[in-house]
Amino acid sequence: MMNSHLFGMFGMPGHLELLIIAGLALLLFGHRLPSLMRSAGRSVVEFKKGVQGIEDDIESAGKDKSDE
Repeated sequence: MMNSHLFGMFGMPGHLELLIIAGLALLLFGHRLPSLMRSAGRSVVEFKKGVQGIEDDIESAGKDKSDE
């Protein structure tokens, strides 16, 4: 019960607090960020390729059905 009262007392962090947290995260994880972003970009590209492959399969299946 005390935990819910504690969180209600502080509320959501403001813009300055979020900026400070982001700065600390950048200082702590700054050297890993380029590789992390590179990996995230590759993941998005692979996901898009997979979605495109599924869309191509659906289109080809639809064309095969319409040809019959």
